[in-house]
Amino acid sequence: MSRRVVRQSKFRHVFGQAAKADQAYEDIRVSKVTWDSSFCAVNPKFLAIIVEAGGGGAFIVLPLAKTGRVDKNYPLVTGHTAPVLDIDWCPHNDNVIASASDDTTIMVWQIPDYTPMRNITEPIITLEGHSKRVGILSWHPTARNVLLTAGGDNVIIIWNVGTGEVLLSLDDMHPDVIHSVCWNSNGSLLATTCKDKTLRIIDPRKGQVVANNFEEPVALQEMDTSNGVLLPFYDPDSSIVYLCGKGDSSIRYFEITDEPPFVHYLNTFSSKEPQRGMGFMPKRGLDVSKCEIARFYKLHERKCEPIIMTVPRKSDLFQDDLYPDTPGPEPALEADEWLSGQDAEPVLISLRDGYVPPKHRELRVTKRNILDVRPPSGPRHSQSASDAPLSQHTLETLLEEIKALRERVQAQEQRITALENMLCELVDGTD
Repeated sequence: MSRRVVRQSKFRHVFGQAAKADQAYEDIRVSKVTWDSSFCAVNPKFLAIIVEAGGGGAFIVLPLAKTGRVDKNYPLVTGHTAPVLDIDWCPHNDNVIASASDDTTIMVWQIPDYTPMRNITEPIITLEGHSKRVGILSWHPTARNVLLTAGGDNVIIIWNVGTGEVLLSLDDMHPDVIHSVCWNSNGSLLATTCKDKTLRIIDPRKGQVVANNFEEPVALQEMDTSNGVLLPFYDPDSSIVYLCGKGDSSIRYFEITDEPPFVHYLNTFSSKEPQRGMGFMPKRGLDVSKCEIARFYKLHERKCEPIIMTVPRKSDLFQDDLYPDTPGPEPALEADEWLSGQDAEPVLISLRDGYVPPKHRELRVTKRNILDVRPPSGPRHSQSASDAPLSQHTLETLLEEIKALRERVQAQEQRITALENMLCELVDGTD
């Protein structure tokens, strides 16, 4: 007689559980726009959800602890003139979020730690470069202020949000609509899917497709008959991929290994109601004391429900094998360093003592080319003193003045940040 050998894995018994009713977020008018994004973005501080809004596009940002019924007059983040299609939190600043819209623009927002009294209407910066709707956003995993966007114009643009400049524009790689884009772990390569049914691996700095048209899949998994969009989430720390179908009511999860058959089905979390979208918490936002290895934020028609994935363990001690050091909030590179060809792995942190989000940090935007001394085009018959080319000495003097002004502005910003932190502490103390 042969006995079936059961594959050993510490994740075989991972189970999902919906949070208690009082831990959900109620009375949220989740967007009804038919788009393929997750409609939800979450980090250790905030939950953001694209919502229905008259007169343009909007999303709501809630502190994670603000569970229960959301007041109908709760402030929104508004500014787009058409529906918001995607949102994404900056991995290196928990107070910064980007939004992409049907109005062809991308806006980057600074979210305060305190609850604002009215709608947030002024982004830090608006990025304009796409000719059609922008439906895909993805921050670079290791370089500061680098943001990727993709739109209905079949173009991928990579921006330096700190200056508002376009770093790279990949406009001849996709013959049809781009469905999804993601970075690899150090941000050196991109993977894209397209309406032409081709998966491409792209080196963005070389502007080259380095692999596509993979002949045979490593593994083939048959899903149910639902024709909804699949939202995949991958956790590199545990090598688990979670598949959530829009319009589906389940989350299937699989473990990825180096040996055949490579993909191992673990289990399915099922609930009664279908999901409109799904947010996925970064590992640093999980509760390590409860052996939580993943947390989802499932969107219903009028609410958002946390779903917690746990590995059952009897010990209350920190589980080293479940929580290897994981990417933290510090970038490993500056935007210019990445553009010049440098690569760096994420800066890792330990979760042994849990993770405490840093205080509010400002995103400073410095527009370049402030001194543009190029003469206007066209014939010129005379030249006044104000039109004359600037001398080297004058340029140096102006640059010194600008430097001094910038230092004064930065000092004032630091003072404002300190005052905001004091205000946050006062507000927290009165809650």
